[in-house]
Formats: sequence, C-alpha cells, structure tokens
Amino acid sequence: MGLGFFFPGNAFASVSFTVPLVMFLWIPTVLYLFSKYPARKAVVISFVVAWLYLPEAVLEIPGIPDYGKASATSYGILLATLIFDVGRFSSFRLSWIDIPMVFWCVIPLISSLTNDLGAYDGFAAILDQTVIWGVPYFLGRIYLNNLEGLRLMAMGLFIGGLSYVPLCLIENRFSPQLHRIVYGAHAGADFGQTIRLGGFRPTIFLQHGLAVGAFMLAATLAGIWLWQSKAIKQLWGYPIEWLVGSLFVTFILVRSTGAYTLIAVGLAVLLAGKFFRTALPVFLVVAGIFAYLYVNAATETFFSDQLITYLSRIFPEDRLASLQFRFDNEELLVDRAREMFWFGWGGFGRSRVMFEDGSFTVQDSLWVLAFGERGIIGLFCLFGAMLLPTLALIWLRCPPRLWFKPKIGGSIALSIAVSLYMIDCILNAMVNPLYILAAGGIAGLAMKPLEKGAADNRLTPIPRYVIRQVQPTQPAQSIQQP
Repeated sequence: MGLGFFFPGNAFASVSFTVPLVMFLWIPTVLYLFSKYPARKAVVISFVVAWLYLPEAVLEIPGIPDYGKASATSYGILLATLIFDVGRFSSFRLSWIDIPMVFWCVIPLISSLTNDLGAYDGFAAILDQTVIWGVPYFLGRIYLNNLEGLRLMAMGLFIGGLSYVPLCLIENRFSPQLHRIVYGAHAGADFGQTIRLGGFRPTIFLQHGLAVGAFMLAATLAGIWLWQSKAIKQLWGYPIEWLVGSLFVTFILVRSTGAYTLIAVGLAVLLAGKFFRTALPVFLVVAGIFAYLYVNAATETFFSDQLITYLSRIFPEDRLASLQFRFDNEELLVDRAREMFWFGWGGFGRSRVMFEDGSFTVQDSLWVLAFGERGIIGLFCLFGAMLLPTLALIWLRCPPRLWFKPKIGGSIALSIAVSLYMIDCILNAMVNPLYILAAGGIAGLAMKPLEKGAADNRLTPIPRYVIRQVQPTQPAQSIQQP
C-alpha cells in the first residue's frame, strides 16, 4: 500500500481531503492547547476531543507506528511537554505498579524472538505497542496523578459524552452518516451491524457502535457519580441532574445491550460502597475477570456454553447468535494460542486459524488477541496493567467510606469505569486510549507519597473544587472553596 491515509475498517472507501487536513493539523492544535490552558487540562482536552472527533483513519509509513488519532495525540502531548513543561518528565518515578505495563510493552520482542521473526520485528512491535499503550499510560502517570487530575479526567468524559448527545440522536434517527459526511466514508465496513433493536446504533466518529456504547457508559457513570458525590452542582448554568438525565437517556438510545449490563454492574458496585461501606464487589469483579482468563486460557474448560444458557433468559435470540459466533471462534483461537502458550505467536496474523475455504477466524475479543499474539504472560500483564491501579487505589488510598466525598468522586468513577472496560475487553477488542490514560493517572495517585500529618492516613488531602452557582454576597468563594 502506498503512502496515504486509509480507513482500517473499510478498505474500499475513498479518503476525503478533510482526513489528512485534520490529522496533520492536530499536533499543532495540541501545542496551541498547551499554550492556552494549564498542562493537565490541555492533556484531557487533547485526548477526549481527538478520540471523539478525529477520523477513524491511519497513515501507514514503513518502520514507524501507524499515525492515527491516538498516536497523533500522544506525539503532540510529548512534544508539547518538551516545549512547555519539560520538568514534568523528571517527576516520574518507576514503581512496582508500573511493572505489568512495562512488561506488556516489551514482551513483543520476546514473542518475535521465540517465533524466529527476528529482532527488527520485535523492536518494531515494541514501538508500536508502546505508542498505543505505554505512552497514554505514562502521560496519565505524570499529569493525572492526583485527585484534581482525575476529577478533570472524569469531567472530560462527562462533557465529551454531553457533546455526543445531539450527534447520537441524529444518527439514532437517520442512521450513522456523520463520519461519511465529514470524512468521506463510513468508519466500518459492515453497515448492517448498525441496525439494532428496531433502530440504528450510532457510531459517530468511532470505529463501531460498540465503542460508542462503551464510551457513553463511562461518560454516564462519571456524570452520575460526580452528581451524587456533589463534586459538581451546576454546569453551564444548568443543574447537573438535568444534564445527567439527558446523558442517561441518550446512553439507552445507543442500543448497546452489553453496555446496559455493565452500567448496572458499575452502579451496583458504587452503591455498595456508599450504603454498605464495602469494596468487596470491586475485588469480586476483578477476581472474576482473572478467573475467566485463567480458566479459558490455561485450562481446557470454556464458560461459553453455561454463559449462553444463562443469558438466553435475558437477551433476545439475535444477540445471543452473535455471541455464540464469537465463542465458537474463540475456542478455535484459544486452542491455537495454547500451542505457543507462554509468549504467543507474534504478529502477522499467525495466531489466527484458517478454514478449508480460505477464510480466517474472527478475533473479536481483546483477551483472545492478546493471548494469541503475546501468550499467557502478555495476557496477564495487559489485564494487570489496567486493573492493578484500581485495586491499589481502593486498598491503599480510597476506602469505601470516602467514595461519596466530593473530591474523591471522580477518581472512584474512573476506577470503576476502567474495570468495566476490561470486562468489555473480554467480548470486544475496542482499544481506547482514554481508559489507558485514566489507568495511568489512577496508578500515579495510588503510588503518591502520603503527606505527613494528614488527617486521613489513607489519602493525601487536596483543595476541593466545586462548581457552584455564584452568590451575590460571595462571588469569589462560590467558584473555588479552599
């Protein structure tokens, strides 16, 4: 393929001039954001806006990672940090909590060497995996490593979700057309997958309607907990409960049944912390994820038949047929992955299974993709890198009695959202840098040294910021309360 942008999900689409225009202008835009806003706020704006509004297109250049909206943002922020905030790099201190992410970024070299693919392939794969996973995590570690940083991230998700409300309603009514209108083609190749539950499932500027559902799940969960913890009372002059209500209704209309289940789990976990002062549901969710991975990857037992039988009581037959198709493919892919159990098959589609007609199995799940390409060690490093920060934060710094405090609400909402995203990765393979960025910030907060003399030895206090309605008698204190 020659040099140029293309749509990964739609190989036959023509690229509009707007695609290279916005992609090449994005790095200068990130530099402008750093010159206009505080660095932490610029990071959040850059990632949220890029992920939600840049095209689902990549530029392939041999020898370097694909240039897409996630990598463009990472490059832009790294360059902006060098120019405007170079001292930020020296604030990073490698900790035990970072070990899974470090191993996940370097394990492609081992996979390449054990498959005789050569050191060059291994180092190229390391660079690619580091840009996708390591850089957003690192940026979260150095920029969002306190309560205010994570509150900003939760606010970014919530506001980003609100910005998607009218766009979701448009595509819900008229079918997914915005990506085609703005960028010249649909982001995905199979338009039939947008038809769900008697209507259209929006895709906006993301790779699939499932990605929209997962994002709106996180945005809705963040909004609900920012509201319930009283971290925000008004936004743009509107009561926060009105905005949360509109976001929740839109979330229902995105027609993602899996996201419905996940938000119910997330709210149950948060309410258990509020009313029963227990974090046990969080630990059970994480333990359940790792148990699922271990049983399906390391043993010859599959949960699929039992799970399909149970879900048949809840979900319609057409959704279960799709799920059954995934599980049938997964069993073949897992059997293939076990042949290179420890470090996987490496890249180039070597972990896939070819049928007699020349077609290949479909790798729909991130865990199967990671297991097949990077082996059992890579699989557990990936999930450990994303889930260990949540466990450390709740165990070391944020016990359930603090979850309902205004300054804690954003951090806890993000922690639960990341955990729900990793559940979604058991069924889908929608890599989202917003969750990786949040995981890095959560890890940074969990490892932040405690201040001496703190009133609560489980949490370092920071100034409390609450957006309130301005009162005539106290105009300054109504915006920021020290």
